[in-house]
Amino acid sequence: MDRMSLDLQRGLLPYALALFAICLPIYVWAGSFASNTVWMTATFAMFAINWAAFYFVVAWLKTEAATNIRRRMRVHIACGLLWAVTCGQIAVVAEAAGPAREALQMVAVAAAVICFFFSAPSLPALLIVGPAAAAGPLLGLFLHPESRLQAGLAWGAVALTMALCLILNRLLRAQFTLVAEREALFAERAASLEKAERLAKSKSDIVATLSHEIRNGLTGVTHVLAAAVGQGGRAAPSREQLAAALDAANDLVTVLNATLDSETAHAGRLTLDQEAFDPVRLTRDLVLLNRPHAAAKGVELALHVEPGLESLAVGAAMADATRTRQVLANLIGNAVKYTVRGRIEARIERRGEDRIAVSIADTGPGLTPEEMEQAFEPFRRVERTGAGIPGAGLGLSLARQLAQLMGGSLAGQSAVGVGSCFTLELAWDAEASVEVPAEPEPFASVTAAAAHSTRPLRVLIAEDDALNAAMLRAILEQLGHQVVHAHNGRRALDLAQLAEFDLLMLDGRMPLLDGPQTAAAVRALDAPVAAAPIIAVIGGDAEEARECLEAGADAVLRKPVTVAGVARAVADAVARSRDETSASRSAA
Repeated sequence: MDRMSLDLQRGLLPYALALFAICLPIYVWAGSFASNTVWMTATFAMFAINWAAFYFVVAWLKTEAATNIRRRMRVHIACGLLWAVTCGQIAVVAEAAGPAREALQMVAVAAAVICFFFSAPSLPALLIVGPAAAAGPLLGLFLHPESRLQAGLAWGAVALTMALCLILNRLLRAQFTLVAEREALFAERAASLEKAERLAKSKSDIVATLSHEIRNGLTGVTHVLAAAVGQGGRAAPSREQLAAALDAANDLVTVLNATLDSETAHAGRLTLDQEAFDPVRLTRDLVLLNRPHAAAKGVELALHVEPGLESLAVGAAMADATRTRQVLANLIGNAVKYTVRGRIEARIERRGEDRIAVSIADTGPGLTPEEMEQAFEPFRRVERTGAGIPGAGLGLSLARQLAQLMGGSLAGQSAVGVGSCFTLELAWDAEASVEVPAEPEPFASVTAAAAHSTRPLRVLIAEDDALNAAMLRAILEQLGHQVVHAHNGRRALDLAQLAEFDLLMLDGRMPLLDGPQTAAAVRALDAPVAAAPIIAVIGGDAEEARECLEAGADAVLRKPVTVAGVARAVADAVARSRDETSASRSAA
């Protein structure tokens, strides 16, 4: 508001100068009757000084220094006071003007009224400059008894001017408020339009990227499946063709998962757990998992841990272990993917008292600073290094989002022809402790995850999608379990009342009864199945996961399911159920 009042004063400046220029001949004529030529000359000098000062002020207002509102306000008030001094100078000249004294004093009063008017947009300037300009001529009129009538008229004119200028200032301030609100609305509208344009561009990028990746992946899988069923008289696919089709399908699943995670994180619906975990063990698992892929390319993949970090009895990284694994898996996977020869090293070290860093350095092609910025942008790929390599350009962008959501950071350094180094920093708690498993697992495997269940389980799955149900059933039977399939939640509830099941796997969204409703109904049954572990199989929505867990589900498994994911979820759910059963027996 102060800025707008000052801008209005600046806009009135040419009119003020023009008005004082018109009044100058009148003052010269009236002042010609005065005998004090020295004071008269001084007044003309004041006019010249004021005009020169205003010329320099106009030039100053175009500089960056004028953006400071407080400084600009002081300059405006100082310029107004220059004209107030001129009014006082005229009043002094009038005292020696003989019969023209009263006329010159009234001229000074008129000049003061002009100062009131042109100071009206700014309340501080009005309250300071106006009274200062009127003080001289009013004092000169009131000092002489013969000019008391003119003094009263001048006082009334000044008071009326002051009142009208205060009313004008209030109206202007109301208008300034409306203008400020309009500018805020315009800014909000512009921000909304920009956000909508970014969203539209993001959706366009998603469609363009996914259409390319999906078309390529599904085309390869379709050709192999067509050969498998004997379409077109083609021979059955070879093992290499099947492996290529599987790789294409896995790449497609990776792209879809990254896209879903990125959109969920961008919308603020991605839920993360803050827990203590061992970053050394997690990184070592990933290194062991990726070492065969690196060795197949003739690339060495090594792990270096800061001395003393592994031997610490206490201390743990504080973040979401699953998401940290996802970030590091992406960084190590990228290093293996883009490094043709040389070495890849994962380095773990402490940084300060409350941070730990995991760096992945490689001897790949390297990136320029511009390419490094592009690599972190969603759906942007570096054409120089990414040609012929599948991907959606979401890995690093999603990894940085996840790192920031966990309270950490992800940065990259690179040099063309030398290699790249990406560093993930996370919070470190020196007092936290992590339970070390009795039998360490070198990496997640189906056999190790399934080993927690000591016998085959009778599993009831509720899934309305036939393809998802077939995939889930095939995985469970591959793990050695017996499976009964229900097409909706209502049918699953009926089967749960008729037969005994060791485990229930419920789709989150189903007709008749959805996943949360079915889980709550099962928990309410007066039967042993009410205590059976329940796994909710969802599409990835955080709200859906929360509803399932609140309804009684023991674990959540996100689609699309994998053998390792199902095995791990089943083992965790069964182990949790056994722990709860043991705890209840101990309490009894």
